[in-house]
Amino acid sequence: MPHFFFDTDDGDFRFDDDEGFELPSLEAARIEALDALPDMARNKLPDRDRHTFSVRVRDADGTLVYSASLDLVGEWHVPRGDS
Repeated sequence: MPHFFFDTDDGDFRFDDDEGFELPSLEAARIEALDALPDMARNKLPDRDRHTFSVRVRDADGTLVYSASLDLVGEWHVPRGDS
């Protein structure tokens, strides 16, 4: 079974996966990467209105096989009283 490594970046902290785990296929690795992005956004309360979360998938040889990112964009539509 193929071995994949998932490197993540939440804009403030980059994690380079040195353990990885086995998955049955490249498609399974893609799904795992896409599933990770909303979890990353949920687990980190953004301190600004623009934030990018990203994940890179490497195979056992270290070759980048897939990458994905999630852009969080917040925008005020009324004047803020606390600024």
